[in-house]
Order: sequence, then C-alpha cells, then structure tokens
Amino acid sequence: AERLYIAQPPLSQQIQNLELELGVPLLVRTRRSVHLTAAGRAFLEEARKVIAQAERAVEVAHQAHDGVLGQVAIGLVSSALAEAGPSILTIFRKRFPHVEIKLSTLGTAEQVQALRNGEMHVGLLHPPITDASLELEIIRREPLFVVLPAEHALTSQESIGLAQLSEEDFVMFPRNWSPGTFDQFTSLCRAAGFQMRLGQEARGMDAVTSLVATGFGVALVPASSQYLHRAGVMYRPLWETTPTMDLAVAWCSEKCTPVTQHFLQIAREIA
Repeated sequence: AERLYIAQPPLSQQIQNLELELGVPLLVRTRRSVHLTAAGRAFLEEARKVIAQAERAVEVAHQAHDGVLGQVAIGLVSSALAEAGPSILTIFRKRFPHVEIKLSTLGTAEQVQALRNGEMHVGLLHPPITDASLELEIIRREPLFVVLPAEHALTSQESIGLAQLSEEDFVMFPRNWSPGTFDQFTSLCRAAGFQMRLGQEARGMDAVTSLVATGFGVALVPASSQYLHRAGVMYRPLWETTPTMDLAVAWCSEKCTPVTQHFLQIAREIA
C-alpha cells in the first residue's frame, strides 16, 4: 500500500475483488502473516509477463512511429541491381537493422501496379510513368551503352554509332514491361535513320545480356550494367549524345510510412 501510495483497506478490497473474479484464492491470510497461495504465485508470474509485454508494446509502438521497426516492400528493376540498389540497401540495412525488407525484381509497369494496390511501399524503376497517384524522384541518370556478343566485329571499336546497328537484331524486354524505356530506345533508332529490328524478348537485364551472350542480337543498356560482369559480352559507349536512361524512386504519398521515408532519404543521399 505504501509503494502504491494508497491506504491499506482499498488495496485489500481490490485483491479480494480480483480473487472473486478469478474464482481462486491468491493469498493465505492469518493474524501474523499474509503469503501467496500456489495459484497466487502462478498468477503473479504470468501477471509480470503481461506487464512486461505491455511495456514492450509501448516501446514497439514508438519504434514503429520513428521508423526503426517494421517492414518495407521494395521493387527493383533489374538494372538497379547493378549499382544503385545494392548501395542503397547496404546503408539502409546498417541504419535500420530491425526493419524487415521484402525485395521483388519487377518491371516498371509491374511496380506501378504494385504501388497503386498497396502491395509494395517503394520502387526503383525507369521513368516516365503516367500514374498521377504516385510520387517520382529521379536519383540517377546514366548514359546508354551497347552490349554486344564478345566475338562481334564492332567490339574492336572503342565506341559505336547507333546507325552501325541498323542491320542488327535487338534483344529487348516487352513494351508492357517498361513502356517509357521501350519507346525511348525505338525513337533513338528512328532518329539514327533506321527502324529497330526486334529479335528476342527478355525480362530483366540479366536475361537481356544472357541472350546477347548467346548471339541472339545486341541491346541498349544503362552504363552501370557493365558492372554485372556477364561473361560472353562486351560493352561499348555510343558516339551520339543520347538521352539518359534514368533510375527513379517511386512511392504512393498517401501510403508513405516512416520506414519508407527513411528509405527515400537514403536513396537521395546515394544519388
């Protein structure tokens, strides 16, 4: 009673009410002493656990509010795995080790759908996108390179003109996978005086370079793709000053969690 800063009779009454509620005696009372029953000892042990869990719940709530605890679902286009994605994720994991990360390699259009549906919190993708409900911030601009089979005659040159590729088959991902990038590449070829001849389709940068390595054609890729170190291919810059292939971070502002905000901040730092 002294520790609770209350009088003894009200405390005794509360204990008796608790015993009535539980239907078992918690204390043995004699004229000389009061001690716990077996039920009282068991109840005390569990009650302490409940109190500790309640305190933990308060702590966890604060951590979630501060964005140091929780989870984040991240989408990445395959080209982001070459350099930007690993750099961002390495720092994010060091700063927020208690955040659970779920990664998915998805094309731009698939990421837009997942962000819109709330299946994903943030995405690394290639703009442009047309969904007005999403926020978009470019974090990297890269020049375009040509990736060629290692034995291709043009690998003897230090750089390549797009017009030199007019008779080549191009390995490309499907247009519905990243419409903006697909249209950008085909427009560049038209500006160079030829219609891009589409060969095999591939989903993801690894798949594109694998098909190039096996001789199915050539491909346009962002400069960072050369860091993937794919055997059987060679990378060469273009002569032309071309539009960059941009990498952006995208998120839904209405569903932006504290954890997502931390991820966005690190992405900006890396940029």
